[in-house]
Amino acid sequence: MKLLASALLSISLLNATFPLASQGQTAPADVTPNSQAITIVRSGSQAPQNGPADRFTGSVRVQPLFAAVAPSHTSGGLVTFEPGARSAWHSHPVGQALIVTAGTGWIQSWGGPIQEFHQGDIVLIPPGVKHWHGASATSSMTHIAIQEESAGSNTTWMEKVSDEQYSHGPAAIQEPLKPQESNTMNKEPSAIKKTYGDFSPKLVQITDDVLFGDVWERPLSKRDRSLVTVTALIAGGNTEQLPFHLKRARENGVTEAELIETITHLAFYCGWPKAMSAIAVAKETFKP
Repeated sequence: MKLLASALLSISLLNATFPLASQGQTAPADVTPNSQAITIVRSGSQAPQNGPADRFTGSVRVQPLFAAVAPSHTSGGLVTFEPGARSAWHSHPVGQALIVTAGTGWIQSWGGPIQEFHQGDIVLIPPGVKHWHGASATSSMTHIAIQEESAGSNTTWMEKVSDEQYSHGPAAIQEPLKPQESNTMNKEPSAIKKTYGDFSPKLVQITDDVLFGDVWERPLSKRDRSLVTVTALIAGGNTEQLPFHLKRARENGVTEAELIETITHLAFYCGWPKAMSAIAVAKETFKP
C-alpha cells in the first residue's frame, strides 16, 4: 500500500460529493466486505453529480467509480471540469493519482508554479501537499482520480482558489514563444517571407510568429487543428490555400481517405460547388 499511497492524488470532488465507505458511502449492492465474488459495476449505473460550490469554482461533474470497501481503503471517481473550473486548495493524507482521459488541465502546489497537463498524462500528488487542480482557461478536462483514506478521510479542504491566483496560468503561457520553439510549419512561413517579406513585412511577421509559431502550438492536437483548418477553407471557398493545408494535414496524421470523406460530408453543409472545387484540388494534391 505504500507504493499506491505515494502514487495517489487527491480529488476534491469525490470526497466532497461522495463520502467514502467509512464515511457512509454505499458500494454497489453486491459488494460486501471480504466478498470473494467478482463485481462488475455497469457503465452509467452511477450517475454524475455537480461538485459542491464551496469546494469548486465553475462547472464540475463527479461520477463515482468505486468506493473504499474494507479491507481496501482505495476509492476512485471520474471528474470533468469545464473550462475555467477548478477545485479549492486541498491536500490528501495518503496522496492521489490522476489519470487524464481528455482535455487540458492545470495544477499548482502551494508556492509553486501552475503546471499544465494533457490527455494521456498521469499526475501524481504526494501525501500532505496543499494544491489545486482543474481545467485550463480554454479547454475542459476529465480525469480518473484514485486515492486512499486515512482515519476515515481522504481529503482536507481549504480555501477556494481566487480568480487572481488562477489567472496566472502556466509559466509557458505567460512567456512569449521563443523562435526556436516554433518547430512546426517552418518551411511554409520561410517561403512566405521570401515571397512577401519586403512587400508586407508585418503580415509576414504575424503569420510566422503568431499563426504558425503560437496558434499551431497551443493544446489542440495538430491533427484536429488540420481538420478544422481544411474544413474552414473549404466552407469559405478558399481553395487557393487548400493544397498546402491538405499536405500539412497528411503530415499531421490525417489520412487521404479521411480528407476525402471530410469533403464529401461538407457538401451537405457548405454546398456542392465548394465541395466539388475542393475535391478537384484534393485529387491534384494527392497525385503520387
